[in-house]
Amino acid sequence: MATAKTPRAPTAQSNAPDSGRGTTSASGTQSLLRHLGIIGIDHLEPVILAAIATEQPLLLIGTHGTAKSLLLSRLCEALDLTWRHYNASLINYDDLVGYPLPDDAGNLKFVQTPASIWGAEAVFIDEISRCRPDMLNRLFPIIHERRIQGLALTELRFRWAAMNPPADPDADDSNYIGSEPLDPALADRFPFIITIPAFATLSASDQKLVIQSSTSTTVPPELSARLRDSIEAIRQRIDATDSSLSDQFSEYVRLFIAALRNKGTSLSGRRAAMLYRNLIAVTAASSPKTKTAFAATCWQAVSASLPQSASGSATTSPAQLLAIHREAWAVSLLDQSDPRKLLHAEPDPVRRSLLALDLGTDIATRSACVADALGSLPPGARHALAFHLASRETAHVSASVGEQIADLYSEVAIKQQVNATLARIGPRFETSRQIDAFLARPPDDAAKDLGFLTNLLISQWKSGALRGPADVDAIVASWVRQRDELGTLTNGTEDGSA
Repeated sequence: MATAKTPRAPTAQSNAPDSGRGTTSASGTQSLLRHLGIIGIDHLEPVILAAIATEQPLLLIGTHGTAKSLLLSRLCEALDLTWRHYNASLINYDDLVGYPLPDDAGNLKFVQTPASIWGAEAVFIDEISRCRPDMLNRLFPIIHERRIQGLALTELRFRWAAMNPPADPDADDSNYIGSEPLDPALADRFPFIITIPAFATLSASDQKLVIQSSTSTTVPPELSARLRDSIEAIRQRIDATDSSLSDQFSEYVRLFIAALRNKGTSLSGRRAAMLYRNLIAVTAASSPKTKTAFAATCWQAVSASLPQSASGSATTSPAQLLAIHREAWAVSLLDQSDPRKLLHAEPDPVRRSLLALDLGTDIATRSACVADALGSLPPGARHALAFHLASRETAHVSASVGEQIADLYSEVAIKQQVNATLARIGPRFETSRQIDAFLARPPDDAAKDLGFLTNLLISQWKSGALRGPADVDAIVASWVRQRDELGTLTNGTEDGSA
């Protein structure tokens, strides 16, 4: 652990690498981080400056040697902060609070040490993913509410942490054994979570600058002044955020989180509020001028605001996240009367697909909604939806989605026959017996669709999709349940009889 009141540089001459002087940040200005000697993360500068301007907790995730500690120590130096650097894997509680000692009145006081947290303006908790559970619980209130032992840390403004990527049992030799996923509740207390790029991903010129860089230089006063001015300007732009932009951002966050939930990832209400505030702060740090730049800034803010990378609970791929962002951003720009607004307000994919058809949306939107609905359903229910869609004159979709509907429909509507000789043992034989038992005594709620269900079961049995008797019951129940939800339709002809 370390504590410091960072010194101001004695001269105005910058010793940071200046071959990047043509490099600009997302806001169009020269990169402050690059002039601080931090190479290769210019694209992250708006997020980092937004975290500083809002004084919200910041978590850096990256492989070893990616200058996570250097970044935060340089920022502390440039901002002239009294700060503490703790290694969470080694820290003891006494290191944080000092040593307890009762005074003459019987009150408990703490004998402070140079490393204790009292009086610090910034704390940097390194290796937080390697911390003992008991110490992690004690660090929690520092990060969340700037308190320790119930006492307010009145001078503490910045709470920063760093970690290696969580250990992955299926990873190769680059896996970090001992780097545990953060508790989801703790990860949710970091509004900003940034992944620092590895050395191998940097450009050739930036790799050379990293190789040639020196960490022993001090920050010149004019660079500190420039950083302070930038942060103050960001704060002013946050305070002056236009109400129409606030409305769009809140609508975007609502749409993004709803779409994310449909993909199996849920975010808390706290995280939703963080996303909204981060969007405003990163936009203030970037000052985008065009619609394209606004969308890119929004994506940058969202990418740095999701806790799953720290808690190891990501179920949505980066490509899926980007697609969700693009859709949510596009819809957030639409007029409230646009039918696509109504579609995004409907969380159920089946009802959303039917709504897309009823509203007369464009063919791309209809096709996407129908494909999403079919993909969300298990066998049986998927066939019931395709059967229902095939009977609708309004079900005009793209050729590929139409072909999918036709294939599923044919398994149900076209009379199926099978001739096979089976050994009287094994799951395939037992499955055929379960089908025979169903045909002999169908439940009342399935009897009305007996012909269609017979075709479906035989088709699934022939393809090998039914792996045992339980699959027969499951596909029948799935069909009946979906048919009930869609509304019972007339079977029409007896083409479905077996």
